Amino acid sequence: MNAQLMEPVMAPQRALSAQAMAYASVGNVAVGFDILGHSVAGAGDRAIVRRIDEPTVRIAAIHGCVTNLPLDAAANTAGAALLSLRRALGLRHGFEVELHKGIALGSGMGGSAASCVAALVAANALLERSLPREALYGFALDGEAVASGSRHGDNLGPMLLGGLVLSTRDRLLRLSVPEHWHCALVHPHVVLETREARAVLSKGFDLHDVVAQHANLALFLTGCQRGDAELVREGLKDVLVEPRRAPLVPGFARVKQAALDHAALGASISGAGPSVFGWYEHRADAERAAAAMAAAFAEEGLASDVLVSPINGPAAALVDEETA
Repeated sequence: MNAQLMEPVMAPQRALSAQAMAYASVGNVAVGFDILGHSVAGAGDRAIVRRIDEPTVRIAAIHGCVTNLPLDAAANTAGAALLSLRRALGLRHGFEVELHKGIALGSGMGGSAASCVAALVAANALLERSLPREALYGFALDGEAVASGSRHGDNLGPMLLGGLVLSTRDRLLRLSVPEHWHCALVHPHVVLETREARAVLSKGFDLHDVVAQHANLALFLTGCQRGDAELVREGLKDVLVEPRRAPLVPGFARVKQAALDHAALGASISGAGPSVFGWYEHRADAERAAAAMAAAFAEEGLASDVLVSPINGPAAALVDEETA
C-alpha cells in the first residue's frame, strides 16, 4: 500500500491570532448624511486580535497617533463590536485586542469606525466559519455607537466593502464609480468631536432645503451609476448640513474654494469635519487641489495632512507582519 495513503489526515489548525487594517473614509460625501461614504487609501487603523480561552474581550494595548482611548472593552469601539459579535454567535471563547491607531479621532476620517472594523475583520478570521462582510455590519454599528452616540454606517460601510457604499440601517450596497475618479482629502491639525458637530444639527430643516437635497442626492447617485461627471457636479452640493457645520471648520470657505478652483466635481466637509474633501475626474487634478487646500489651511495657521486616493478605495483586509 502506498505509504502516503497510510499517513493520518491532520485537521487544519485554527489560527490563534490575526491582524487587519481598516482604511480612512469620507463620510456623508456631502449629500448622503449618515448613509454615504467612500474609503480612502493612505491612512488606516490596524488591529491585532488574539483568540483567548476566557469568555471575554480585553483591550491589551493602544499605540499610534491616539493612545488615550478606554481600555474597558465596553467603552471602546473595537471592544464593543467584539462583545456584540460574541453575544450574537454565542462564542465560548474570547478575544484580546491590540490597536495601532493611524487615524486621528475627531478628524472626519472615520477614526472611531476604523478601529472597530479592523478588529472585526481580524476576529472574523479566527472564527470556525468566517462570516460574510455584510454580516459584520451590525456589530460594527454597535461599536460605532459607543463613540458617536448613534448608529450610522456612512464610515463603516466603505471600510467593510471598499469604494463608495450606501449604508442603510441594515444593508450595505457598493455603488459604481469610474476607476479614474479620485478624491483629495485634507485633514487640518485640529480636533472636531463628532458629538459637537452633530449638536449643531438639532434644529429642524426647512422643507424647501430638504427637497433640494433630495434632488442633489438623486443627481449624484445617477451620475455615479452612469459615470456622468456633469450630473455629479450638479448634484454634489450639500444645502442642509454643510451650512451649519462650516463655522466649526477654520477657513472652510477658503479651503473649499481652493478645491473647486481645480476642476472639482464638488467639495465639502468630510464626515463631521474638520477634514475637507474634493472629487476629481483625474488624479493630477486631485493632487494639485490637495496642495492648494493645504495652503489655504496654512493661511489659517493650520498644518495639515494630505491624502489623494481613488474614490474606489480599499476595503479592510487581513495583513501579515511584513506588510503591517
